[in-house]
Amino acid sequence: MKAFNRAALALLMGSVALPAFAADLPSMTRAPLAPAYEAPSPWMVRVRAMAVLPDSSASVSVNGAASVSGLKATNAVVPELDITYFFTRNIAAELVLGVTPHRVKGTGALAGLGTIGSTLLLPPTLLLQYHFTDLGAFKPYVGAGVNYTFMLRNKAKGVFTSFDVKNEPGLALQVGFDYMIDRHWGLNVDVKKLWLRPDATGVVGGLPVTAKVKLDPWLISTGVTYRF
Repeated sequence: MKAFNRAALALLMGSVALPAFAADLPSMTRAPLAPAYEAPSPWMVRVRAMAVLPDSSASVSVNGAASVSGLKATNAVVPELDITYFFTRNIAAELVLGVTPHRVKGTGALAGLGTIGSTLLLPPTLLLQYHFTDLGAFKPYVGAGVNYTFMLRNKAKGVFTSFDVKNEPGLALQVGFDYMIDRHWGLNVDVKKLWLRPDATGVVGGLPVTAKVKLDPWLISTGVTYRF
């Protein structure tokens, strides 16, 4: 019985001493891991002021006969919204939305008529982009894509009694950059070139007028970027 008591006492003393001994040993636990890199949201939006500068001309026929006259569209400055989705850090798609009003003037034999019509362009443009990401806050990009321009609210002016510009698909190229102020906010500068060649028709003095119009506008924008 005494032997049993001595064994129990030794076991009890060992259980008390073991944690104290372990506390004196160097810690073998691993240092806490650094937090994992948190990728930004794939969504980005921009609000910009956009100058639309048509590089316009036209080949015109009056009553079926070729004419030395032409057409020219006026410039416009409008607000514009675009939405960007990043598939990877470098590859993204951008949808550009904006509406631009233009007056159409005659040139050549039609120059004396002044404004002959007006139209409202809705040219949604979808671009596939490559973003350069190793330049710190400066983030340039290039893009290429397509658009489909809706010609809305066509109206005849002056001596024209009818004026209509047809909807038309086109191609687009883009170059621009974001300069990020912080994780979410940045400044943007963007230049796009569209190739648009719609058909136009009208009536002047009872004679039908047809034209193949070259619009080919430059879109020059600047504004604010927000990355979610």
